[in-house]
Amino acid sequence: MSKLLIRKKKNGPLTIDVTPDNANWQYVGFKSLCLETGEDFVNNSKDEEICLVLISGLANIGAGDTIFSNIGERMSPFEHKLPYAVYLPPDTPYRIDALTSLEIGICSSCNVKGIFPVRLIKPEDVITTGRGKGANFRQINNIMMGETKAERLLVTEVLTPGGNWSSYPPHKHDQDRLPLESYLEETYYHHVSPPQGFVMQRVYTDNRSLDETMSVGDGECVLVPEGYHPVGVPYGYESYYLNTMAGHKREWKFHNDPDHEWILNKEK
Repeated sequence: MSKLLIRKKKNGPLTIDVTPDNANWQYVGFKSLCLETGEDFVNNSKDEEICLVLISGLANIGAGDTIFSNIGERMSPFEHKLPYAVYLPPDTPYRIDALTSLEIGICSSCNVKGIFPVRLIKPEDVITTGRGKGANFRQINNIMMGETKAERLLVTEVLTPGGNWSSYPPHKHDQDRLPLESYLEETYYHHVSPPQGFVMQRVYTDNRSLDETMSVGDGECVLVPEGYHPVGVPYGYESYYLNTMAGHKREWKFHNDPDHEWILNKEK
């Protein structure tokens, strides 16, 4: 099995637990937290900034002295409703109480100072757009990208219909050479509907020193330390993934694979 593919844990509330140490990189962490109705999870952001994304279910979330009650709206990411999220600066104690079956993506970055306060991100704050045409079309839900207030962290969701390609044409962001390209580590946390399905994800570099193609199932995570990273979705299944990115600078500038960039001309 590829070292880039993180399988879902069967025991405990954290089904995925990626840290900078076990991913062998500098910034990005990602956890998937799954709770049943009435269960809770208590932690502290410590030296990280965190974005808690409600993937499915309803919750009360306490962050420091602030309580966000009965937040969440969708029971599945495939309901095509926009998410709620909560931003936490470093050194913030937090508690999550599940009001229903609940899944939360804990997206994080270390090496931050603690500039911005706790805040609730509502569905109306999420910028949604379509990207690509034809079999390259997908829906983008920008939760914490661009001009949103964070130090390093970038967070977005992508929904891709069956038979379509996503993160395509293949692009990368593994070099610190702004304004042309930024260095960003990235995780892809996948769900598939129906859940017995899979998607295909390839991660490869120009010189092919890294070239992995993975069959990724529901609730599994792919690490992208470098290279291009397209996703293909089989007909009959729908893909959801949650991206967590962070790097030297909080700027998303990507470089397309020149072998496939010509495809953009067909989308004009």
